[in-house]
Amino acid sequence: MNKVRIALLAFAVFLGVCQARAGEMSEGEKLEMKMWKAVMDGDNAAIESMVAPGFQSVHEDGARDRAGELKLLEGLDPAEVKLSNFKVTEQGGVIIVKYDVSVSEAIGGKKLPDTAPSPRLSVWLETPSGWRWVAHANLNPMKN
Repeated sequence: MNKVRIALLAFAVFLGVCQARAGEMSEGEKLEMKMWKAVMDGDNAAIESMVAPGFQSVHEDGARDRAGELKLLEGLDPAEVKLSNFKVTEQGGVIIVKYDVSVSEAIGGKKLPDTAPSPRLSVWLETPSGWRWVAHANLNPMKN
């Protein structure tokens, strides 16, 4: 079995555990799981449908708009993902999700460290066509 199939199988098991406790999951956790599943599956259409037109993000290597984030996500090749420590705040039609992620990935050809969980923060906005990802902060430091 190749690495990709093993990684996808591990993520499928992880999602299965999450789905088993779906009744306990907040809407914010569900949205993050949906986004990570789309990234793991390489489902660019699903990713594009979730990212708002005015999206903004900040990563270790700088800020991105919607187009830049989509390009980044299309270029990711995460081998293993582990999400934990969700903190979700819901206010009206806005959800703020802080979570930790352990992921093996690269940005701009630079491999990010994957030894310890790093914090992420996402903001989701409820629109007439569903929840849209409007902002994201990736707080994982890059190695020199």
